[in-house]
Amino acid sequence: MAFTLYNAPQSTCSQRVRFALNAKGLPFEEVHLDLLEGDQLKPDYLALNPNGVVPTLDHDGRVIIDSSVILEYLDEVFPEPVAFTPSDPLRRAAMRALMRFIDEVPAAAVRVPTYNIAFLPRFAAMSEDEFLAFAESKPLRRDFMLAMGRTGFPQKDMQASLDKMNRTYARMEQAIAASGGPWLLGRDITLADISVMPAIVRMDDLGLAAMWDDRPVIARWYEAIRAHPAFRQTYYFGSLLTERFPHLRERRAS
Repeated sequence: MAFTLYNAPQSTCSQRVRFALNAKGLPFEEVHLDLLEGDQLKPDYLALNPNGVVPTLDHDGRVIIDSSVILEYLDEVFPEPVAFTPSDPLRRAAMRALMRFIDEVPAAAVRVPTYNIAFLPRFAAMSEDEFLAFAESKPLRRDFMLAMGRTGFPQKDMQASLDKMNRTYARMEQAIAASGGPWLLGRDITLADISVMPAIVRMDDLGLAAMWDDRPVIARWYEAIRAHPAFRQTYYFGSLLTERFPHLRERRAS
């Protein structure tokens, strides 16, 4: 049994899969891709993942793409020593409904503040032709990049993304209240918790954790997942944007 995970340390989707592999105690080799340098768009990687995004999991020569699909694959093939999918069909359906919401809302919304706050200086330094070439080369993110442009997303888009994150916190609170917590679906951590984790970590990394200052349920959930043994293994040095971009450290210190 051999796993190779093609991923990027700071990629939120990659962080989901690293957490699951670490939590299950499954050893894996990492191939790091530098997304800002366009490693995910090189022909050898596109042959593995034609979407040109990370992560991609190679399991004994079998290639699985899309982080949510990989999470479910790992739980189906390796339910021991810990399973993150409820055995009860109704709770399993509730988990999958939450995962769909997470992929549609926070996983997408967090990209806007990420690009505006962390990545924009890199794109602003490009010429218009360089930027357009970079945007056109991205199979799934072309329209997103073109909407951003070299000057970033307008304030209305930033606010819309922050509003979606507030909807996420409210949805999490509702799920925890209904299940009794401490996790989204009750006493056991599930793939839904793992799926939303990177978006919450990213908001904290961007200096936006004050958004849940008046949401103690979210603060407790965040504290609990940070205390999970797999968290430290997943977020090794270089996984946070503040560890790569000095301007973010300066922003948080100011």
